[in-house]
Amino acid sequence: MLSAPAPDSLTHIMSSELSAEQPSAALTPAQIASLQQQAVTVAHHAYAPYSNFRVGAALLLTDGTIVTGCNVENASYRLTTCAEQTAITSAVALRGPGIRIRAIAVANLNQTASQPCGACRQTIHEFSTPDTIVYFPAEGGSIAQATMAELLPAAFLLNE
Repeated sequence: MLSAPAPDSLTHIMSSELSAEQPSAALTPAQIASLQQQAVTVAHHAYAPYSNFRVGAALLLTDGTIVTGCNVENASYRLTTCAEQTAITSAVALRGPGIRIRAIAVANLNQTASQPCGACRQTIHEFSTPDTIVYFPAEGGSIAQATMAELLPAAFLLNE
């Protein structure tokens, strides 16, 4: 398990060497590792007394901003908020509804393979493009990646 001091809040915003000028497919291995490390770091702040499944997410917005979030459980389970949704909600609160996600890294502290759930896929889709890349834990401790088009080919869409 990677360890690093956790940020001072559930949502952490920082400038980064992850340039907004490259398309999402052009993230370097170092940039991916940095985004993944930030997801691991914020997972330490997760509130998960029921499942003990602590998850963190780090969003790279198209303007170069990184916003992180972690899961927050609730005794009613249905009211639990996933890390991806926490990060997206914070990004919208901070930057407005026009945010666009270039890439997102998801990590958990249980060394378990886990893709974003269906609700998170739909929420990510709302603020991304078909080419937005999602990095997530895979079997054997590796990191898998998929585009939003691959993860959610039949998304609900707003018809204006």
